[in-house]
Amino acid sequence: MNQFSVEKSINGQPWRFRRDGGDELGIDLVDQLLLARGVDRLDLARHRSPTLRDFLPDPSVFADMDQAAARLADAVETDETIAIFGDYDVDGATSAALLTLLLRRLGVDPMIYIPDRLMEGYGPSGKALVELKERGASLAITVDCGAQAFDALDQAAAAGLDVIVCDHHQCAAALPTAHSVINPNRLDESADGAAHGHLAAVGMAFLLGVALVRELRGRGRFADTPEPKLIDLLDLVALGTVADVAKLKTLNRAFVTQGLKVMASGQNIGLVALAEAARLVKPPSSRDLGFALGPRINAGGRVGKSDLGVRLLTATDPEEARIIAAELDRLNEERRAIEMIVTDQAGAQAEAQAADPLIIVAGRGWHPGVVGIVASRLKERFGRPALVIAEEEDGTGKGSGRSINGVDLGAAILAAKDSGLLIAGGGHAMAAGVPVAPGGIEPLRIFLHHRLGADIERARDGRALLLDAMIAPGGVAASLCDALDAAGPYGGGWPAPRVAAGPARLIKVSVVGNGHVRAIATGDDGKSFKLIAFRAADTPLGQAMLASRGDQRWWLAGTIKRDEWNGGNAAEMHLEDAAPA
Repeated sequence: MNQFSVEKSINGQPWRFRRDGGDELGIDLVDQLLLARGVDRLDLARHRSPTLRDFLPDPSVFADMDQAAARLADAVETDETIAIFGDYDVDGATSAALLTLLLRRLGVDPMIYIPDRLMEGYGPSGKALVELKERGASLAITVDCGAQAFDALDQAAAAGLDVIVCDHHQCAAALPTAHSVINPNRLDESADGAAHGHLAAVGMAFLLGVALVRELRGRGRFADTPEPKLIDLLDLVALGTVADVAKLKTLNRAFVTQGLKVMASGQNIGLVALAEAARLVKPPSSRDLGFALGPRINAGGRVGKSDLGVRLLTATDPEEARIIAAELDRLNEERRAIEMIVTDQAGAQAEAQAADPLIIVAGRGWHPGVVGIVASRLKERFGRPALVIAEEEDGTGKGSGRSINGVDLGAAILAAKDSGLLIAGGGHAMAAGVPVAPGGIEPLRIFLHHRLGADIERARDGRALLLDAMIAPGGVAASLCDALDAAGPYGGGWPAPRVAAGPARLIKVSVVGNGHVRAIATGDDGKSFKLIAFRAADTPLGQAMLASRGDQRWWLAGTIKRDEWNGGNAAEMHLEDAAPA
């Protein structure tokens, strides 16, 4: 097994085992998967069953955390009006909902402000913060935004509004004016705090909640009243973490593992209603968070009303929750239709840049609410960072970018801002938002090519299809799914296991649905399994499958999933690549 390799597949890439030593005999499959994802051998037990007890840090390791908790505790005890300013995506919605539900359990009903993506754009504005002050707020908490909001926070300070920034996006050397800036990606963060730079904003909001409850406990708040159970809010942490594609390592794995358990208990009526709208018949999995629930929450901010997600996640009336969930489901279908149109147009532009280090496309009339999704599609299609910009009639543009492993797009956008090419913008390594001035696209393209070209070349030169195991066709079974799931949850930074199965012949090859290619693979061991290559009909992989002769034998590589249509007792491969055997 360890000698198995493919030097050039149908997709033109080599296959390699994810870990040196490959598919190692004598080692439990789960341990192999954990080792291949960077877990130290001495730390395997902790990672097999990730819990908060094993991974949760003392919140005090983060700069400004204690002073933020003290200020928030003061506001709770003196019944001040607190405002929560959240971003319009899933991470922002879950962060805002988490703090709202916690504060309600502490007897405070905060104001919630979610900006409109089209009219206000990303992050807090001075106008909005001053308005919150005028409406009676004395303390505001920005979640999933604020790290770069220098002018807005200056205006808030001038108006007498205290602001706690709870964010995870990359910071500049200087920090904005605020009472506290809680962010593991502060450049002056401690080593222990910076080690958690992969947390989503909702993870940081949870840690702020831990610090707040601890502060109130120390003040005797719970001497004769029940202490709120923070564990009950982990369903929101799991959703925001997975949907934001935060790396599912260490603490994030514990957040998602335990959060899925809370979600299965159905405590949040908004999430229950959303699962029903998404037609999920079983408790949600990590994949469901990213592909079923997350996109529906996002749809409100992309093509509908930006506060729908928070309203759903904080709803107390089941009927209201069902109405909002149905609206988000409808908006998600509308978003998908818009996305399909923009993806086709952007893809046509991108073809001419297929040899460039990164792809930058722009179009008039493109909906700014879908440019991030389209950028992700282009990144996957071309294997390089992609930036998609929706241009307005006045020549300005709103762009969103997605990157590949090894290429820090967020840092490059901040550098472009510091050089004067952008008036705003930021993000993190794998994603960034970019407002562009008239005439600014070409200078930005030149800057990013120069800044990131070498990093992209290195990242692409090292590209290979990474495998976790090699199996005979008979090994594609539900029992394998169970074994693979034991090393989950999978997501950003913790890739789903990929296996190579074969040698096998392809029969009953056909195109189904929206350009998917389906087939049955039969092996020399007399066993067979179903496989599907999504959106592959017009790709080299799909064409090779469709042209395969009955006697031709293949190695087939992909992820193994339960075949839900057969009651979960069978398995199928989601094919990613193939090579002649």
